[in-house]
Amino acid sequence: MREPPGMTGGALRVVLGDQCSRDIAALEGLDPARDVVLMMEVQAECTHVPHHPQKIVLVLSAMRHFARALTARGVRVDYVTLDDAANTHSFRGEVLRAVARHRPARIVATHPGEWRVLQDMQGWQDAAGVPVEIREDTRFICSLPRFRAWAGDRRQYRMEFFYREMRRQTGLLMEGDDPVGGRWNFDAENRAALPKGLVPPAARHVPPDDTTRQVMTLVAGRFGAHFGAVEGFAWPVTARDAQAALDDFIRHRLPRFGDYQDAMAMGQPTLFHALLSTSLNIGLLDPMDACRAAEDAWRAGSAPLNAVEGFIRQILGWREYVRGLYWHLMPGYADHNALGADRPLPAFYWGAPTSMRCIEQVVAQTRDLAYAHHIQRLMVTGNFALLAGLAPAEVNAWYLAVYADAFEWVELPNTHGMAIHADGGVLASKPYAASGAYINRMSDYCGGCAHDPKQATGPRACPFNALYWDFIARNADRFATNPRMAMPLRTLAKMDPRKVAALRAEAARFLATLDA
Repeated sequence: MREPPGMTGGALRVVLGDQCSRDIAALEGLDPARDVVLMMEVQAECTHVPHHPQKIVLVLSAMRHFARALTARGVRVDYVTLDDAANTHSFRGEVLRAVARHRPARIVATHPGEWRVLQDMQGWQDAAGVPVEIREDTRFICSLPRFRAWAGDRRQYRMEFFYREMRRQTGLLMEGDDPVGGRWNFDAENRAALPKGLVPPAARHVPPDDTTRQVMTLVAGRFGAHFGAVEGFAWPVTARDAQAALDDFIRHRLPRFGDYQDAMAMGQPTLFHALLSTSLNIGLLDPMDACRAAEDAWRAGSAPLNAVEGFIRQILGWREYVRGLYWHLMPGYADHNALGADRPLPAFYWGAPTSMRCIEQVVAQTRDLAYAHHIQRLMVTGNFALLAGLAPAEVNAWYLAVYADAFEWVELPNTHGMAIHADGGVLASKPYAASGAYINRMSDYCGGCAHDPKQATGPRACPFNALYWDFIARNADRFATNPRMAMPLRTLAKMDPRKVAALRAEAARFLATLDA
């Protein structure tokens, strides 16, 4: 796939694996006669955490398809494959080799999605002896300067207020200066469990083509020891397939997405979810296009407002917010450990047996699909990590590794701040802690489980129950000034001290089994 070496005198334009967008900033102003696009498959990016094989397939296959599309437009592409014998397997090494091959006058790149990559990129100029221009990533709705202006000197950054600003800025779901329906947020209407007998429509899957199958073989051979497998890969890897996936969601699942977006059910891994995050996060789908498609469905009367607002909030609100927050607070943000959590990640996160059916189901689904929806991530695996006091660095690395849509700009704030409250409330106003009752209410996981969600102590006690009260008790002083934690703290204060002691002893016994 590589162009022959030679002097271009133009620009070496670097496109990374999550930048497979025709309008990516690095390609703006490209001169096909003088410029060369460099794309690199490197081992370091596949192994800095042990990425799920399907995630590696997703990125490499999308890259190869995108390179082919550029070549078809007459663009010279220097494409370094993973199995190239001369591959240095690092971005910097491959940039330096490309500079030697093409002797460009300058290097043009787009702002990457991870702090460690930006640090590396900022060293390319000195290493290569060629000017490097790092352009703003214009694929996001909110630019980083715009987010910094909104953030200002705030001590807390609340998504809801940011979201309202973005609604006003874009005009999405607005009537003049007011939100349609008279409310900004319909989240209270989006918390129903899946009724028995309701079968969600099957999600659209993309059969692997020859290019993807070749990548699957390559990845299986090189990364077969990673958690998960390539079998069953069905994610979009082209802009056309991503658009078809959006159309399928709008037509078949959006109408009921709102009602059941927090539900969990055995044998129903996708429910009414969009399954578009991989396409958005590697650049195959434009976020404003997705939001407008949902808004159009509401205006046409084919989807209710609570569903459309909920979907738009996930993109315009959460996605844009966490990206801005990541770059506003890094690099120190990742080092926060406000709750002093230090317990090692249990082996069942990597598929070892566990008696907790909810954990078993979500981890198995993650292993098979490289996917779990936001409530599974937040209120099952994330909730357990929070209650058990698992070490933030290990939890963050797990989430980054196992999900196909996980890039650090989106994974870290969602995990570090939302799931395990390691930032002490910078992102979320309270920890999202819950007992087994929540999981029982929102799923059917508890049926047939070895544990009873109604029992807090004893041989059949649900571990989430004792862990919940142990979490509240050990952090009572930290939460004393948080008004959103007043209710559980009052309940704890009213408990018989003997009951509190029994709950904490139950939690300690369970946690000791993790240590063993």
